[in-house]
Amino acid sequence: MIILNEVNFLQIIIPDEQAMEDFGGRLASVLRPGDVVYLSGELGAGKTTLVRGAARRLGYQGRVTSPTFTIMNIYQTNPPIYHFDFYRLENNDLEDLGLGDYLEKDGIAFIEWPCLTGELPDQALHIQIELVDDDYERERRVLVSASGMEYDARLKELKKVVDTGDR
Repeated sequence: MIILNEVNFLQIIIPDEQAMEDFGGRLASVLRPGDVVYLSGELGAGKTTLVRGAARRLGYQGRVTSPTFTIMNIYQTNPPIYHFDFYRLENNDLEDLGLGDYLEKDGIAFIEWPCLTGELPDQALHIQIELVDDDYERERRVLVSASGMEYDARLKELKKVVDTGDR
């Protein structure tokens, strides 16, 4: 991983799938029960790979898959991971999902495609994954920002973990 710039956000280059999974593990090391992480990026950018790394870091050994068709996967980790994907969700379906119930639990919520709904908490960690040169075979540019004081603290911790390589 290469850190490009870090003012009020973290911008890094992730060279391959394994590095994205490693980054997910480093991210998990700074998250706390009740945290919310928004994941944005086009299909195939690496959002689920990042969640897989977080789940592995928190002790999950099973298969981690995209919840594009199921809308939500729960991984029994400590704390549990609630992995949502709103790509195929209609805005009025969000209420039926009971999202608020999960966000109030002691797990960590990873939410893919948060832009497709307006019913989400304002405070969260935001991760944007971008393809470099629109090429799926090349590295990814990852931008991490925070909204809210608690998440500013998580971002500072993440910068240290990524910069030093500690996990």
